Order: sequence, then structure tokens, then C-alpha cells
Amino acid sequence: MNIEIATEVTAELTAALATLIPQLSSSADPITEDVLRRVLADPAITMFVARHEGKIVGSLTLAVFAIPTGIRAWIEDVVVDESARGLGAGEALTLAALDAAKAKGATSVDLTSRPSREAANRLYLRMGFVARETNVFRFSSED
Repeated sequence: MNIEIATEVTAELTAALATLIPQLSSSADPITEDVLRRVLADPAITMFVARHEGKIVGSLTLAVFAIPTGIRAWIEDVVVDESARGLGAGEALTLAALDAAKAKGATSVDLTSRPSREAANRLYLRMGFVARETNVFRFSSED
């Protein structure tokens, strides 16, 4: 499994994400090159992709940002193609993100994972993530 940082918008990356994102969220808008360009241009964002036998089979987005209490990081949009699950892509992507967050000075890395994603939740616990007792709230400005 090879992990790379996505640095430019390519037809291959756009097509891969068009396949991967619906496996993560059925309500997400289809990925466009403009959206992808904006994501990759954001200095707070690092997008990782996993390749298996040359093909992009997974992605993860890391956001690292400074707040008054320190440098924090969030892992978002972790998805591995259903045909490649169980091959270690999720773990490899997460390890790469943790290394990058640490290199950028983040003192903690958070993520959320739905309870129904049992394999992912087991992976995160095995990797040392700890379930926090907190509430997650969302305000949607799209209504």
C-alpha cells in the first residue's frame, strides 16, 4: 500500500473521489474539479490517497489549525473503496495523517466515526484513539 499526498487536481484523482465519496456519504454533493482545487489549495489541508497496485483505493483529509489553546488536527472524510477494504489502506492513511499532524505541531488529533462503521472503529481504538465523552453538534447553513 502506497500513501501519497495529493498536490494537484488530475482526472485520475477526480474520478477516484467520484467513486469513493458516495461510499462515505450518500448525501454528499458530487466532487468537482473546482471543489478539489479549493481543497488542495487550502494551506490547512493535506489530502492523502492510498494506492494499491497503482490504483487509488482510499483517501483521507487532514486539517491542522491553530487556536488559542494550541495546534489541533482533525481527520475527516476517511474512505477506502469496498473492493480494497481489509488490505490496510485505512491504517496506512491514518498513520500518515498522524505523522503529518505531529510534524506540524498538533498536540491532538480528533476524528468522528459512525457506530455502524465497526471495522473502522476497531481500527481507531487499536491505533490508540480514545472515545471521548462529548456531544457533537452540527449547524447546517444549507437549509
